[in-house]
Amino acid sequence: MTTVTKAPDEASAERTDRKKPARAGGGGRSEGAVLNVFSHGFLAVWAILIVLPLIWLALGSFKTDSQIGGSALGWPSNWHFDAFSRAWDKGIGDYFGNTLIVMVFSVPLTMLLGSMAAYVLARYPFKGNRIIYYFFVSGAMFPVFLALVPLFFMVKRLDMLNSFQGLILVYIAYSMPFTVFFMHSFFRTLPTAVYEAAVIDGASDTRIFFQVMLPMAKPGLISVGIFNVLGQWNQYILPAVLMQPQSGSDPERYMLTQGLIQLQYQMGYETDLPVLFAGVTIAMIPMLVVYLSFQRQIQAGLTSATLK
Repeated sequence: MTTVTKAPDEASAERTDRKKPARAGGGGRSEGAVLNVFSHGFLAVWAILIVLPLIWLALGSFKTDSQIGGSALGWPSNWHFDAFSRAWDKGIGDYFGNTLIVMVFSVPLTMLLGSMAAYVLARYPFKGNRIIYYFFVSGAMFPVFLALVPLFFMVKRLDMLNSFQGLILVYIAYSMPFTVFFMHSFFRTLPTAVYEAAVIDGASDTRIFFQVMLPMAKPGLISVGIFNVLGQWNQYILPAVLMQPQSGSDPERYMLTQGLIQLQYQMGYETDLPVLFAGVTIAMIPMLVVYLSFQRQIQAGLTSATLK
């Protein structure tokens, strides 16, 4: 057996070559660490800019006018809860109920119709498929302000102004483009083998959709459902145009966003900022609860289509 002994120069050169990738990897890790610190710092500043106004509004609802005028950023000296009851009695409770009535019908119908349209466009090739899909997508890029005048006359011609039915239909049409766009991408990622197995077992297209494909798309449904809830809850321009009493005998079926404006108008020259802050707090609490409760499902729905 022959033993080969390397020269000192060759051994040192080999050790130097082995260390070069380690130095390159260390440089990449340092650049990644700097980028990570920068991104986390930017997100922290963004979170502070969002959270601080919400905390200021919530604390202001427990103060008095003098405390808000004296120290807007100070802590309440005495926790006064009567601002919430005054805001509720001045109409916020009715506006809150009107919004819930509309969304109980608009959100489920948007999810049902949007997911059905997206499923057909994603899984059934036919002539004109892409044209219909791009038609839906173009609706998401069309500013709603350009459609307010024809939309008003269309709803008026249907005799649905200042009615829950008219606003529900408009909300569904308003939310359909994004719902179809989001669910179309999600349905395309679902495995075809499950669909083929259901077809072999003799299941109809309706049964395959409701009992096989729709449960598999649950993460996407939750994500787009939360976005629809947030968008319809915070919608102002559509209710402001379509939910106006046409005569003195028509009831005021204002939505919550309109109610906050009406609450400000009712003050006139008087200042009752705690009531206004309490109304805004009542309006934002449900959405905070919904988002914080389903934030993991939202993240899973947004990333699952990419990971599959």
